[in-house]
Amino acid sequence: MTPNRILPDLQCSLVCDNIRQEANGNLMFLGVMSQIMSPQFPITAPQILVVNRWTAGKGTFTQAVRILSSDSTTVLSKSESKFQLNDPVFSATTVVGIQNITFKEPGPYWIEVLVDDVMKLRYAIPVFLVQQNAQGGQGQSAGVPPPQA
Repeated sequence: MTPNRILPDLQCSLVCDNIRQEANGNLMFLGVMSQIMSPQFPITAPQILVVNRWTAGKGTFTQAVRILSSDSTTVLSKSESKFQLNDPVFSATTVVGIQNITFKEPGPYWIEVLVDDVMKLRYAIPVFLVQQNAQGGQGQSAGVPPPQA
């Protein structure tokens, strides 16, 4: 007997500035983010994209992507969307666009990815205060360790 529904696995989740699609259908991710740096707060990001790749499932599912503030509880953004996997050997790539999100202060902000109300992944996007040097370039981060490459 073949199951009618299998909850999918989250193969990956990335935050980026933009996405382009090649002629062959492949996606190109532009500005993949591991952190956000700003010389002042609050800062508003005009657009960030959360790209999720789902695999090894079967059925129709509801994905939720939430961005939480640095207090780990306040929801700054929540988006739900449906996707479908017809066979466990296939994958589905979802893109959630978040417009004009404001980061009020430095600290770790959290991205949560759920499918049918089951948490699949929670990860931090560190937001840093960067002091400007006298020549107008960026200097060291204030009050936080330097970002890792």
